Amino acid sequence: MSSSSASSVRPIKYEVFLSFRGPDTRSNFTSHLYGTLRRFGIPTFIDDRLERGEEIEPAILRAIEDSRISVIIFSKDYASSSYCLDELVKIFECKDKYGQKVITVFYHIDPADVDNQTGSFGESIAKHKQKQDLKVLTDSRVRNWRIALTRAASISGEFLNGSSSRFLDPFLLKDHRLNTQRRLIFGL
Repeated sequence: MSSSSASSVRPIKYEVFLSFRGPDTRSNFTSHLYGTLRRFGIPTFIDDRLERGEEIEPAILRAIEDSRISVIIFSKDYASSSYCLDELVKIFECKDKYGQKVITVFYHIDPADVDNQTGSFGESIAKHKQKQDLKVLTDSRVRNWRIALTRAASISGEFLNGSSSRFLDPFLLKDHRLNTQRRLIFGL
C-alpha cells in the first residue's frame, strides 16, 4: 500500500503533533507556536493536553500515530530526555509507515550538533550510553535514537537563534482550510 493511501485510512485526530523538551521551550517558542496553530483552528497535540489518568508514554505515542504532521523542536536539552528520543523514533516509524510529514525546528542550537551528536546532544547521548553500559537501556534503543537524530537533522528545517516572532507569522499560509500539508510552510 502506498504512503498516501496508508495515511488516508488511518484515523487522524490531530493535524500537528509538537515534540519538544518542556523546560527548554514550553513557556516560550512552543507555547507561542501552539497558540498560533490553535488560532488558525488547527487541531494540535501538546503534551499538557493528556486526560487525567492517562499514562504519559502510551498516550503520547498514540497521539503521534493519530497526527498528520510532527513538528520536532530541537533545543539544548532535547536529547537529555529519553521520552523525547522515544517520541523521535516513533515519529520516524510513522513517517515510514504512514508517510507522516516531519518538520524540524532548531531552536538556539546548531543543526550539526543534532546530526553529529556533538555539543549538548553529544553529552546527552554519552550519558544515555553510560546507562546502556549499566544495562539500564538496551543497545538497540540507544542505536535507534542515534539513527532518528541523524535522520531528523537531514531534513531541511528552520534555524531559530533570535526572536521566534518572525517565524510564527509565516508558519501558516493564509487559507487555513487547505490540506494541512499545504498549510504548514518551510518553503512548501
